Amino acid sequence: MLSANWQMLSQDQAADIFGKIRKQSSADDVEVIFYGTRNALTRFANNVIHQNLAEENVAVSVRTVFGGRTARATTNKLDDASLKHVVEASESLAKVQQPDPDLLPTAAASVPRQIPQRYFPQTAAITPEQRAKTVHKIVSIARKYKLTAAGIVANSESAEGIFNSRGLSNWHTQTSSEISITMLGEDSSGWQKANSPNIDKLDADTLAQIAAHKAIESANPREIPAGKYTVILEPAAVLDIVGFMFYDFGGLAILDQRSFLTNRVETKLLGENINIVDDVAHPLQSGSPFDGEGVGRQRVQLVENGVIKRLVYARGTADKMKRSEHKEKVGPIEATGHGFPLPNEIGEAPVNIVFAAPDQPRTVDQMIASMERGILVTRLWYIREVDPYEKILTGMTRDGTFYVENGKIRYGIRNFRFNESLIHMLSNVEAMATPVRASGEESFDMVVPAMQVREFNFTEVTKF
Repeated sequence: MLSANWQMLSQDQAADIFGKIRKQSSADDVEVIFYGTRNALTRFANNVIHQNLAEENVAVSVRTVFGGRTARATTNKLDDASLKHVVEASESLAKVQQPDPDLLPTAAASVPRQIPQRYFPQTAAITPEQRAKTVHKIVSIARKYKLTAAGIVANSESAEGIFNSRGLSNWHTQTSSEISITMLGEDSSGWQKANSPNIDKLDADTLAQIAAHKAIESANPREIPAGKYTVILEPAAVLDIVGFMFYDFGGLAILDQRSFLTNRVETKLLGENINIVDDVAHPLQSGSPFDGEGVGRQRVQLVENGVIKRLVYARGTADKMKRSEHKEKVGPIEATGHGFPLPNEIGEAPVNIVFAAPDQPRTVDQMIASMERGILVTRLWYIREVDPYEKILTGMTRDGTFYVENGKIRYGIRNFRFNESLIHMLSNVEAMATPVRASGEESFDMVVPAMQVREFNFTEVTKF
């Protein structure tokens, strides 16, 4: 139950707490990460609301350093005794660690890049009654078409910040709103999902109408043979499959020899029309302008005209890379503000992916109109990696898969399992739409286009 007088943790309050923690600690270095969240969600199925929940929490995560030894401890209690205890826990853990010769001092104070507004009071203020009204709109559309609706309507507000003993004090607040809708017919389904910091950017009626249309149009699905087809992947489908490659753009993935980009940086690996950046300041992106060590996130060109241009780095990884055997083969090496909180085994990753708009964008309708024979895919799911170096993935289509012939959608078809290499897929993109902020289920939100891809490999037909 949410308390009526709950308020988001402020930067001034966090600074006061950090001051108390620093006085309690005898460590060489102290770093404190703050999280404050308030989440609320209304879930519905079978055309009725069946769950309404809300949660609020504040967490303080303390990392201490003693001569190359470091450890972290976390609490969600902010009284003086609890703060003293979490400092003691962090220090006790740090003192029994093996020294890490590569551990750097905490990050120096810096000012992150300016980013667009990401806190919207109207999003934070959404009530259960308002979420219920949104569900009512969705369910009314479902009933109109004799369908069954399921999904969620959610909103949240959050604050995150990082302070350290070298004077760093970065802070970020954000709101989030989300609508996910599945429309179910007797033998078909349709789906739509959207997320935005600003609730005014979400249109439940339009999402519900599209999901309903997909369920209606894919009813009585026919079975067509598996094989290689030209496909149109809607943005959610693109997001969920390409998301599997971006953790490989971290420098530590190269050092650990677990990246498909090993020996491929500064080579042309993808199609000429593929350009990808990581850009936290993009107007359709979300998230904080600093990483898990408080370092400002840079804009990084990951792929340019199909060439793998750069990797992203946490501070420690950049330092290691400069001393490694790979240093001449990975492009520019510098901390880019993409690290996760220390200690961790992942290192870093780009999390604000933006695909560049094509020179001649084409809408999904235009792609359909020009298609002689192919498949329209709403979304992909249950995706798993088969070959990590060639980035071959397997998974299935879902919630609206259609056969296209002579420029028109002809009928819904049974879903397929696919086995497809991301390298092959992104080397065979024939057309793209204007990129949009997209949401899926297998990856984080990105700014991606719908894509028309030739020779997409479907290996078998599913039972539904």
